[in-house]
Amino acid sequence: MIAAAQAIDTGAGVLFIVKNYEGDIMNFEIAAEMCGVENASVITDDDVAVEKSTFSTGRRGVAGTLVVEKIVGAAAERGDNLEALKSLGDRVNGATRSMGVALTSCTVPAAGKPTFDISETEMEMGVGIHGEPGRRRVPLAAADEIAEEMTSAILGDLDADAGEEVLLLVNGFGATPAMELYLLYGSTRSRLERGGKKVVRSLIGNYVTSLDMAGGSITVTALDPEMKALWDAPVQTAALRWGL
Repeated sequence: MIAAAQAIDTGAGVLFIVKNYEGDIMNFEIAAEMCGVENASVITDDDVAVEKSTFSTGRRGVAGTLVVEKIVGAAAERGDNLEALKSLGDRVNGATRSMGVALTSCTVPAAGKPTFDISETEMEMGVGIHGEPGRRRVPLAAADEIAEEMTSAILGDLDADAGEEVLLLVNGFGATPAMELYLLYGSTRSRLERGGKKVVRSLIGNYVTSLDMAGGSITVTALDPEMKALWDAPVQTAALRWGL
């Protein structure tokens, strides 16, 4: 983290975007103190599944982190200063909510075995991106039922004054085929529209993954005009490429 901050610093400072896990925050705080460059941090905590867990204090940072990174990255590229970037990152995080579901566990190479046991007829509702426990273990359900529960939880947690235009990210955990992610997208979009939201931007695919876990997550960001323009700004990274 220190080496990365020093490598990318151009004199305007470095913004750390950190998911809300105790280990992540501790290590980034140490790096911020030791890196020797001006810096600020945005803590992402978009997961609505649990308020408290064994892995974090408060909400977990999950796939909504990608939305923060893209929008803030575009603002950095146009020349916004560090203070403005932190403010924007906090605003995007505050307008973003996510929830995930796992159909299988992931297998961490160092452990060599699945993180948790789950049968072929079950799913873990509200799972974290590292396989942390969710809200509850439930029988396997159809895409419409999965989308209904997760989207209802997300909409119930978004600010009531949040705008009608939203970005919808359907994110795979690594082992879910694109066909199934698009099926979940269709169900989720229908549910959002029934809830009065207009999906004006979409992203579907494996972006914030959990190794070989089957399952995925839904992320909804309430967009304002500035956020939408920054999302649309050209990008060329390993994961995201458009507008070039």
